[in-house]
Amino acid sequence: MGAQAFIAALTAAGAEMPAGLTTHRGTRDARRFAVYRNNVHVGLVGALEKAFPVVRQLVGDAFFQIMARAYVAAEKPASPVMLEYGDGFADFVAGFAPAEGLPYLADVARLEVALTQAYHAAESDALDRAGLAGLDPSRLDATTLALHPAVRLVRSAYPVGTIWSHHQQQPVRPVERWDGEAVLVTRPDAELHSTILPPCDVPFVAALWAGASPAEAAWVAVDADRRFAFGEALIALIDLGAVTGFRDRETQDA
Repeated sequence: MGAQAFIAALTAAGAEMPAGLTTHRGTRDARRFAVYRNNVHVGLVGALEKAFPVVRQLVGDAFFQIMARAYVAAEKPASPVMLEYGDGFADFVAGFAPAEGLPYLADVARLEVALTQAYHAAESDALDRAGLAGLDPSRLDATTLALHPAVRLVRSAYPVGTIWSHHQQQPVRPVERWDGEAVLVTRPDAELHSTILPPCDVPFVAALWAGASPAEAAWVAVDADRRFAFGEALIALIDLGAVTGFRDRETQDA
């Protein structure tokens, strides 16, 4: 019996017990295998419950169980590291027909994935304001910012940052403005932060995230909103612990 056959039987509900699998007495015990398979499913559902507490609050325990079990049936762990299980849950939620009445749900899941990834990202020293002296103003178009490994950017047509933050306390406050939001996830001093970016800063941060130089990102932002202030936006990123240094683009491309 191969490992893949065993995994397939273990993770597929209703699959027959694989050939060659016996107890220590040499007998087949389909009931015991079914119990073991159910425990695996329960464990995976439990991992999703821990990873997506706000999604769970939004839909309720019963609905989340149904959705999580459907995901477990469709998506098997690709890694023995359970912290990585559920990275594709947001895309699954987006296509889960019973949840189509909650169009913001998938983006809330994406934010929770980003928070989990940020929490477990590599360590790195963040740049402080004094470190800005290393940025040559004459080379703004030839330099890129090195972002902290924990930085994540989640953009949504819905107020996902507000939804998430309101669910961090009880009773949950209603969302008053249903405007789209972009949330920057950072981890300064080993503490997670989710910051709702000012709308005029979003194109700037998104361009930096895509690898643009500060000058290129600033032009993108100004073109989108004339109120954009380059210095304020850059200082804000520094204060959030999002930047670790500067890279010479010519060196990168060499």
